[in-house]
Amino acid sequence: MFEPPARVPLSAVEHTVSTPLHGNIRAVLFDLDGTLADTAPDLVAAVNKVRTDRGLPPGPYETLRLQASHGARGLIGSAFGVAPEDAAFASLRDAFLANYEAALCVKSHLFDGIPALLAALSERGMPWGIVTNKAARLTNPLVKLLGLADGAACVVSGDTTPHSKPHPAPLLYAAECIGIAPAQIVYVGDDLRDVQAGKAAGMATVAAAYGYCGDLLAPAQWQADAVVERAGAIAPLVMSTA
Repeated sequence: MFEPPARVPLSAVEHTVSTPLHGNIRAVLFDLDGTLADTAPDLVAAVNKVRTDRGLPPGPYETLRLQASHGARGLIGSAFGVAPEDAAFASLRDAFLANYEAALCVKSHLFDGIPALLAALSERGMPWGIVTNKAARLTNPLVKLLGLADGAACVVSGDTTPHSKPHPAPLLYAAECIGIAPAQIVYVGDDLRDVQAGKAAGMATVAAAYGYCGDLLAPAQWQADAVVERAGAIAPLVMSTA
């Protein structure tokens, strides 16, 4: 049900396209890593510490950054060539998570344009929330450290519901929390799974091409309702219909 379309190299698509969103948009939900916040510096530092602790040189930042939205699975896979079914994965994952939890928000920061966007949504009376696949034990303190806790109408983590994205359950739970129908919500994310989850939940979707996005399928190929190259471009899309 949630299998992605055929993969297209990023180099095959030079431009992304945004189209106006239609309908009565009353709320906006955001992915966290790579959408609201640039958390890659701390995530990459955590996985590279696993490498250096084992006598290996740090992996290249730009390569590892592309996997930042894929959590431990993506970062461990890129840094060590190890898949979750491999025997070495669990110990590497545990070491990575311990490193990350100990230095959760050293260099992480909100993307340019996000503070102004969130302030504009609040002034407009449009609730916004966070739906991430990051575990709650990491999400909740990070959201506080980033200064997002007081403004968010809801924070849904990867273990809040029995399923994580691309399953629609976390988004449907968020819609229930804020009391707004999915058809009146926009979900913004920097990963194909975000668009798949949003569509499955019946929400409009915006692909954040300024985020991590991986290296296999260009955001323009995700079939989102709109694609933005910067966070500042989100406001006109969602507020024009409010």
